[in-house]
Amino acid sequence: MKKAIIVEDEIHGLNNLKTMLADNCPDVEVIGDAGDIAGGLRLLASPPEKIDVAFLDINLPDGLVFNLLNQLKEVNFDIIFVTAYEEFAIKACQYSSIGYILKPIDPDALKEAVGRIHEANPKTKGRLGVFHSHYNNPNAFSKLSISALDGIYFVNLKDIIRLEAEDNYTHIFLTEGKKITASKTIKSYEELLEQYNFHRVHKRHVINLNYMKKFVRGDGGYLIMDDGMQIEVSRRRRSVFMEKIKNLQ
Repeated sequence: MKKAIIVEDEIHGLNNLKTMLADNCPDVEVIGDAGDIAGGLRLLASPPEKIDVAFLDINLPDGLVFNLLNQLKEVNFDIIFVTAYEEFAIKACQYSSIGYILKPIDPDALKEAVGRIHEANPKTKGRLGVFHSHYNNPNAFSKLSISALDGIYFVNLKDIIRLEAEDNYTHIFLTEGKKITASKTIKSYEELLEQYNFHRVHKRHVINLNYMKKFVRGDGGYLIMDDGMQIEVSRRRRSVFMEKIKNLQ
């Protein structure tokens, strides 16, 4: 069983989450709850049992839940934020691989978030660092948290040369010849990185425009990247890509 606590100020929201967990996530046991930062600090400072995950509402009566987390000596449990839609928070969760569910809670989204709990090695401190970096400065060119098959990596966006799809996995190619295989689709990375000069040129390829070396024209036009790889530019994406190149010029 995964041991959980909930920090939620609305009693209806608290009871609803407990009911939904009982109905949809039988492997989760709620062992405590609180309604504000002060109560959450008391609960997390001396929990009745070791905690695997904390469901945290972001907006609490006495401030943002980040104030609670900043006061803890260590965060050795996973986190799932529960919130009404907040653009910066959701984007920061996606960058940091921290779980989140939106209100009103969808059962499938809840099960998916619980299924992503990193029991063996949560590395929550590192993920919170990436989260805070993006939440406090959403336009910063900073780090991306990558949940891979063998662990969680924290990678500078400027070190990513390109991404390549393989079924529901994505191979992420870095400078110095390194590669990480992530358990996310390339579509999710396309949406996450498009504002940082990444562009999808093919159904299998997203590239960092900073690492283009040459575009070879012709019916089968392709890119040569700084790492020497040749990346096909698909016909249906070529006009948009060429417009992007024109804007760069």
